[in-house]
Amino acid sequence: VQLQASGGGLVQAGGSLRLSCVASGRIFSSYVMGWFRQAPGKEREFVAAISSSGGATKYVDSVKGRFTISRDNAENTVYLQMNSLEPDDTAVYSCAAGRAVPIRRNTGDYDYWGQGTQVTVSS
Repeated sequence: VQLQASGGGLVQAGGSLRLSCVASGRIFSSYVMGWFRQAPGKEREFVAAISSSGGATKYVDSVKGRFTISRDNAENTVYLQMNSLEPDDTAVYSCAAGRAVPIRRNTGDYDYWGQGTQVTVSS
């Protein structure tokens, strides 16, 4: 599975961004898809994940109510809609694909990773 993330950018606090991750290769619809982020000087952090069918999602507490993960299996794409962005959301965001179920938060449970896309939130 090859993953290509896009949609990052510079936004003011309170603004919104929508990240996309397009997959190619193996059957996209059989994979759990996740978004992770890494801020400068910090470890990579789980943000959100969605089951292969899209019927289940999981979020880190800090983004609940602000971020929404979704997927379109017909388009081999997973999205992360980010609203009410805060400066602490500034990081490089990466998408990942894994087969482990139920939805996992650990980076080791994901087999394929895309390159990151930078999200910068100014105060």
